[in-house]
Amino acid sequence: MEHIEKVKEITEDVLKRLEVAGVVTVDMDETGAYRVHIETEETGLLIGFHGRTMESLQVVLGILISKKLESWVKVYVNVGDYREKREEALMHMAVAAAERAVTYGKPVELASLTASERRVVHLTLAGDERVATESVGEGMNRTLVVKPKLS
Repeated sequence: MEHIEKVKEITEDVLKRLEVAGVVTVDMDETGAYRVHIETEETGLLIGFHGRTMESLQVVLGILISKKLESWVKVYVNVGDYREKREEALMHMAVAAAERAVTYGKPVELASLTASERRVVHLTLAGDERVATESVGEGMNRTLVVKPKLS
């Protein structure tokens, strides 16, 4: 808990260097990871296409904070309520893909998802006995496939 203020300072410094005005709040979750929340008028700039900029900011902050604290720490960044809205959209996408897979009896591919987004889809469909999910491919070409289970 004693490092929350330091995490906040580092984040505010990065925003200042990016010339982005915003309010930073930090807390720690039950796993010991720092949750950095940024409220700003420039959400689009910090979030980027499909959250890619936000994910990059998260990586950079994780490195900076870990170096400053001299121990590796996990950092999650959320800008506005992007993560909540994106997770909700991914859950809807997962359910729709499962319905298509079952209805047409064919696999449905979901491309261009980050590892954390694929995880949301896997978890969303884990309880659906009609389908199976699988990540295939490598690197940027990795896609998630929702397949109907053959009965």
